[in-house]
Amino acid sequence: MPSAIAQYWIQGDAISHLVAGLLLIMSLLSWYTILSKAWSFWRIRAAAPSLAVFWTAPSNDDALALLSLADKEEIFAPLARHGMSAASPANRTASLNANAQISDLITRVLRQEMNRVTVKLEAGLILLASIGATAPFVGLLGTVWGIYHALTAVAGSGTMQIDQVAGPVGEALIMTALGLLVAIPAVLAYNAFNRINRITFAELDAFAYDLRTHLTPK
Repeated sequence: MPSAIAQYWIQGDAISHLVAGLLLIMSLLSWYTILSKAWSFWRIRAAAPSLAVFWTAPSNDDALALLSLADKEEIFAPLARHGMSAASPANRTASLNANAQISDLITRVLRQEMNRVTVKLEAGLILLASIGATAPFVGLLGTVWGIYHALTAVAGSGTMQIDQVAGPVGEALIMTALGLLVAIPAVLAYNAFNRINRITFAELDAFAYDLRTHLTPK
């Protein structure tokens, strides 16, 4: 395949080079996103068991310290940190928050943190979905243009033999294969990350509910 790609590059024109360059850029973006998100999600899942440890701590401060130590990605700990801050009367300054019920203020703060975490967890997934959906068509475009370019060159030579067509067409089909090689990892990673997100969202929702119950004055 490397020799076929090199031959395709030599025989191609500006559009062929543009398609190949676009696939290369899409592949680099996809793998950068996959590796960075995989590292992030690994740390998030490693911190998830600390949610159970949180409730075994002797005090709120100890619980927050334990959770912050384990939560390197700042997914779970900010909920507890901001929720505890909202529940403290000392932090209620002369603002609209001062007139709100503590339970309502805690709910609002937890909802804001949930929104922030949602944005963070979903960052990069749209890029993977877009690459997975469009890369095969970009490769197909390169193939179609390469075949057209090859047939035009053969027609211009005045002769039409199978060996003159088979080589250029086969080299053009490489672009379709490259498009699939770019798309398949992006689609698989997108599906895997979506599943991890669903698990994490469920844990966050349960943790936020338990926090609100714990911090709301009885």
